[in-house]
Amino acid sequence: MRATSMTTTRQSVADRVSAADWPAIAQELDAVGCALTPPVLTAAACAEIAGWYDDGERFRSTVDMERFRFGAGQYRYFARPYPPAIQELREAFYPRLLPVAREWAARLGRPAPWPETLDEWLAMCHRAGQRKSTPILLRYQAGDWNALHRDLYGELYFPMQVVIGLDRSGDDYSGGEFLLVEQRPRAQSRGTVTVLPQGCGLVFTTSERPVRSTRGWSASPVRHGVSTVRSGLRRTLGIVLHDAA
Repeated sequence: MRATSMTTTRQSVADRVSAADWPAIAQELDAVGCALTPPVLTAAACAEIAGWYDDGERFRSTVDMERFRFGAGQYRYFARPYPPAIQELREAFYPRLLPVAREWAARLGRPAPWPETLDEWLAMCHRAGQRKSTPILLRYQAGDWNALHRDLYGELYFPMQVVIGLDRSGDDYSGGEFLLVEQRPRAQSRGTVTVLPQGCGLVFTTSERPVRSTRGWSASPVRHGVSTVRSGLRRTLGIVLHDAA
């Protein structure tokens, strides 16, 4: 794996994640199932990461979404070892989201298998046969879109993940809003639409989350996708906090 100039910015990435208002983010996750962070990557870092897309040596596989009826567009899974910025983003987000994950499990009366550190959690995934890398770089051009789905990859999964915008909505592309659709207990589905600002992370529900009901707490299934890109080029970085089978 070739070197990257972002090595010199590793500490600043962690600092940016830590500086977010995490109580407010947890509250927003409880309210609608997703929440934006302040910028966690600079514009220069976003441009550098987006530029990696055409360097095939950085990735373990490439998926053409139209071929598999996932929508239209393309994405690539990073190969190990990860660039420093990718590794640090995973390590920075995991402990901030861990208390929310455990609280959600408690509300639903479920086990909370996630240990204190990301390394311990990924070791659990690997023992369960989930060894493939999951950080992902996505590219959408005009007319591309992503069907509603969940990024589970195996029996073990973390209940939240993060997508980071690498381009500027309204300047570099139009359309391409992030979609979150929640099937509420004994009610019609609710949709939430988010425009991703460049460098900001959107934390969102991986599979399901607890919502209040007449019987206490119920699990509300959630799927996510991307609306049709009307023009330009939209690239995003996906930070999934579990590995794949």
